[in-house]
Amino acid sequence: MKPRFIALCLMGALCLAGTVLCTACSSLGVKPWQRDLLSRRDMQPGGSRLDDAIDEHMYFSKEASSGGRSFGGGGCGCN
Repeated sequence: MKPRFIALCLMGALCLAGTVLCTACSSLGVKPWQRDLLSRRDMQPGGSRLDDAIDEHMYFSKEASSGGRSFGGGGCGCN
């Protein structure tokens, strides 16, 4: 009787996990009434030149050995 109970519990757990996995992403996406907020200039990536310049400076400072965003490979000569 125990193996049947364990099998039923396992099947129930798998069904529950499958249901959660299938419905977990169902609420993702942009709603029509949210599009006006997301289309504003300040909500778009690259909306501000000052923010872009600061981000570029931070990235370049951290990645100085690779030459920033426009160069491939590392400063050691390996790619």
